[in-house]
Amino acid sequence: MDETVAEYIRRTVLKIPKDEIKMMLQKWGFLSEAQLQTLNFQQIKDSISQDVVQLCEENSADIKHAAVLDIIYNHIYQNKRIWSVYQMNKSGEELEHFDITDFKKKFKRRLRSALKNVTITFKEYEDNAIWIRVAWGTPYKKPNQYKPSYVVYHSQTPYVFISASVLKSNMPLLCQALVVASNYQDIREMELRSHSLNSLKDIVFKRYFQNFHTYTTKPLQGRNIEPENADIRIVHENRSEKERIHRLNQEIFGGGPQPKLEFAQYMLETMFKSDPKMDVLDKKEPFRCLVKFSSPHLLESLKSLAPAGMADAPLSPLLTCIPHKARNYFKIREKKGLLPENFVSP
Repeated sequence: MDETVAEYIRRTVLKIPKDEIKMMLQKWGFLSEAQLQTLNFQQIKDSISQDVVQLCEENSADIKHAAVLDIIYNHIYQNKRIWSVYQMNKSGEELEHFDITDFKKKFKRRLRSALKNVTITFKEYEDNAIWIRVAWGTPYKKPNQYKPSYVVYHSQTPYVFISASVLKSNMPLLCQALVVASNYQDIREMELRSHSLNSLKDIVFKRYFQNFHTYTTKPLQGRNIEPENADIRIVHENRSEKERIHRLNQEIFGGGPQPKLEFAQYMLETMFKSDPKMDVLDKKEPFRCLVKFSSPHLLESLKSLAPAGMADAPLSPLLTCIPHKARNYFKIREKKGLLPENFVSP
């Protein structure tokens, strides 16, 4: 076994919490149950990692086997990475049968035709997710296994989730390989980013919006204890206003917890309005700007604006367009019959 492979396996094992090493090695499936029985998981992690490397050497492990273990680790600890959403498009809306073998073959062929020094590893999961790990090299250097890109693609959907540790020059190569392998025409970044991969899936796969039409408002209780001498009209107005804000917030965001989104941006184009007498603009051209939002929990932050008195209710569509765009996208596709009949959100 190559020394670089042995060192990579050792470092991967060291990343795993000690009480989860055995479970993760079992998921890996490269070592037999008899070999796992020989490991002493009570010793320090460094000793465990050395013993694992020795067993892998007996099995002649190569970098592809090591890469699978790395995918398993990142699948379990996916929140350690920053994920971006990409949307693919095709000219025709017809649905095609997805062939995983054909997808892998096209992806490898396209990427390796542009860059020979690259390591590509696939792993399929039961929720129709294909995890792809790409370690990048250069024409003169071997792939750097410590800075790979991770791609999560769900078949029968146009969405791809990418966590990239890659030179900007390599990102177009990755996108081109995805478009060719999945039989789409083009791909674009949606400018939605988060550490929580599942939250991004909730947004684009519609799971976040399923309670929008089933919510029934309830009056607020246990709040607004009025002073004895308070004017009953002011008390009633305050209570009514808070109930109105609560109801509108529920209509916009739903009753459950929000998906954890950390970054979003979009292009804004609107007409500049000014007093005609001031003659500020000679030409009536639209005002264009790039709007960016970032927060440890963006949607929860937006949801709290109106109750905190920092914004009027209902919130401006400029603030709520992020979830509604995804919701409207799926409504349109459902009406056109563009989603498979047996499609289930992953």
